[in-house]
Amino acid sequence: MPLQFGDIYVPENFNTEFAPLKDKIESLINLSRSAGNERRYAIPNNKLMRICLLVGLSTPGKRDEDIVETMKLQTGNRFVPSFFTHQELSPLYSALIKLRYHDSSLDLSNNRVLSRIIGAEMYRGRDTLLSDNNLENYLFSQGGRAALAKDIPALNLLIGNYGDAEMEATLDINSRAITNAQIIIAGATGSGKTNLLAVLMQQIRALSSESSYPVNFLLFDYKGEFSDIQNNHWLSNFDVDRSCILDPIERPLPFTPFKDFTGRPINEINLYSTEMASALASLDRLSPSSNMSNRLSEAIVECYKRTNGAPITFTDMLKEYQSRMKDPDKDDSISSILKQLDRANIFDIEDKADLVGDSFIVKMDGYPKDGPIAKAIVYFLMSKLNNIYEQLDKQAVNDDVVQIRHFSIIDEAHYMLSFDNRPLRNLIAVGRNKGLSIILATQNMADFKNKGFDFYANAQYPLIMKQQTIDDKVIKDLFGVSGTELHEIRTAIAGLQKGELIIKDQMAFALGMGRKYKKINVNHLI
Repeated sequence: MPLQFGDIYVPENFNTEFAPLKDKIESLINLSRSAGNERRYAIPNNKLMRICLLVGLSTPGKRDEDIVETMKLQTGNRFVPSFFTHQELSPLYSALIKLRYHDSSLDLSNNRVLSRIIGAEMYRGRDTLLSDNNLENYLFSQGGRAALAKDIPALNLLIGNYGDAEMEATLDINSRAITNAQIIIAGATGSGKTNLLAVLMQQIRALSSESSYPVNFLLFDYKGEFSDIQNNHWLSNFDVDRSCILDPIERPLPFTPFKDFTGRPINEINLYSTEMASALASLDRLSPSSNMSNRLSEAIVECYKRTNGAPITFTDMLKEYQSRMKDPDKDDSISSILKQLDRANIFDIEDKADLVGDSFIVKMDGYPKDGPIAKAIVYFLMSKLNNIYEQLDKQAVNDDVVQIRHFSIIDEAHYMLSFDNRPLRNLIAVGRNKGLSIILATQNMADFKNKGFDFYANAQYPLIMKQQTIDDKVIKDLFGVSGTELHEIRTAIAGLQKGELIIKDQMAFALGMGRKYKKINVNHLI
C-alpha cells in the first residue's frame, strides 16, 4: 500500500540551514557575469527540497530513529500536495521511504512521523551534496533528462482550516467551474492581512513555479515589508530573491509607462490622449478646466507625432504642454503634476524587463501612499499590463483547469479605488480569458464598491477580516442577507481575531439553507 503524503510539514529553519547548498547550486549554474539584462537563475525552494529528498533517499545506510524523532517542523507550513505528485514521483518516494525504514519501529502512517522522516532525508541529501564533489557530479552527470510538466497546474490554494472544524480551507483559483480568479481582502491594521497575502503568494508560486505554466506576480509593497532586507527570508517562500525588488527611488522602473502606437492610426492616439489627460488629473484629484484638458491632450498627440508613434516621456509631455501655455513660468495644476512626475524619474524610456514573464516587488514606502507619485506607479503599471494582455492569446485550457499567467497584488488598494481607475477595471475584464488574477487588499470592505465599479461583483473570493467599521449595506449586498442572518454575520466579523477571516459559503447559498458564511483560520507564514 503506497504511503499517503497528506498534511506533511516543512522542516523548521529550512531557509537558513539549506542556504549554503542553494548558494552553491546557483553559483554553479549562473555565469560569473550576466549578459545584458539577463536575470540570474534562482533555484525555487520546492525544487531544492525535492532534490535533497531524492538524494537523501538514494543514499544507502542505516537510519537513526533518534534523528527522525528530534526533527523539528514548521508549525502551520505544510507542503502543497503537488510537491509529491510533481512528475508522478509519489510512488517512488513511497517505495524508497519503505525501503530505508523497513526495519524501524516508526509509524509511517502518522503524518507527523512521516513529516520528520522526509525532513531527515532532506538534511541527509543536503549533507551528501555539500560533501566532496558530489554536487558537481549530480549536476553535470550525463544521461539524465529534465522532465517538464505538460499539464496546467491546478491552483487549489491551501490557506488554512475552517474555524469550526479541522478541515483544510482551500480556494479554487483556476478550475473551469469558477467564473474568475479575482480575490479581494478587507482587513483593518493588525488583522493579519500581510500574512494572508504572503500565504496566497506562496501557494500560487509553490503550485506553479516548477510547471510549464508558472504564475508570476507583481506586488506593490506600500509598507515596504516584503522588500525590507530584514525580511529577506520571506522571499524564498515565493521562489524569488532580491533581484525581483524594484526601488524607483534608486533607479527608474525598467518599463516605459506609455503605449507604443508605431504603425497605428492617429484616431487611436487621440483617444489615448484623452484618457491619459483624465488619468493625470485623477492622480492628484485635480479639477482642470476644459482648456487645460484640451491643451494636455494636444500635447500628448504632438509628442507621439514627433516620435512617429513610439512611446513618449513625461519630459516630452511637459515641454509640449508648457509650449501651449500663455505663461510657461507660471504653473497650473497640470504642469505642476507633470513636473512632479518628470522630477521623480520613476520610469525608464523603454522596456528593459518582462513585466509578465518575471516576478517583481515594487518598493513603495518611499512615497506618500495617497500622493501622485505612488498613484502614478500603480496606475501606469496597470495600464502597461493592459497593453501587454491586449496582445496575448487566450489562456490555455484543458478539461479541468485554465491557465493563470500572472497575478497583481495591490495592498492599500483603497488609494487606487477612490477614482475612476480605468486600467484596473479593464484588467479585471480582460483577465477573464487571458489568465490574469488581481488581488486587492484594503482596510474597509466599503472601499470595494463605488459609483464607477463594483469590485465585489467581479471577485470570486471576497475575504473579510477584522474591520474597524462594519457596513451593513455591504454585508447585505455581499451575502444577500437581512434581519437575523445579517446580525449573525455582523457579529461574526466583529468577533474575528488576528489571522481569522470569513468567506461566503457558496454551498449554503446553493441549497438555500444553513449559515451563509464560513470562518477560516489562516496559516501562519510570516
